[in-house]
Amino acid sequence: MSIFDRFREISKSESVPTGPVEYLIVGLGNPGEQYAYTRHNAGFMVIDAMAERLETDVKRFKFKSLCSDVTISGKHCILMKPETYMNNSGQAVSEAMAFYKLDIEHVIIVYDDISLEPGTLRIRRKGSDGGHNGIKSIIQHTGTKNFDRLKIGIGPQPNIPSENYVLQNFSKDQLDELKTVLKTSIDAVGFYLDNGIQKAQNRFN
Repeated sequence: MSIFDRFREISKSESVPTGPVEYLIVGLGNPGEQYAYTRHNAGFMVIDAMAERLETDVKRFKFKSLCSDVTISGKHCILMKPETYMNNSGQAVSEAMAFYKLDIEHVIIVYDDISLEPGTLRIRRKGSDGGHNGIKSIIQHTGTKNFDRLKIGIGPQPNIPSENYVLQNFSKDQLDELKTVLKTSIDAVGFYLDNGIQKAQNRFN
């Protein structure tokens, strides 16, 4: 049984999450069927995979996002997919943080990273936007770079503009690699919530 499967068994016994929200788990992407399988939507794909594993749907509209309340390792979490389009992702994140009175240490952002090879992921504590417009928006709206990140590899970028590359669909080979990354990402998030970022980095980076 994987780490996350163990958390799912705990969650099922706890029924509907209760108590205050403790974490926002935010996947970045663009809404709409035309973007569903593009490289820029890797964050959405992770959230959808987590929801499937937890046997829930990310359908409730709040904070300009599709959301779902879940319990992972006894923690009340919100899965979020901002509907603002990538460049305005920070609007959704900052609204949810304000509503639930959460500080930035209780937010993890899941997104695509063009500098990482397909089939890889990295957990990071803080950093610049790295040219990613969704991260740039979150930094602008929250006023800090110090949020935890789970980055999904979509590179290497060919000799075309990055804005074109990220909006292309994954190739068949990349989709096959992505299936493994999605499973690993689910376990990484569960382990992170239970053990903290340093141990998660040591295990999954």
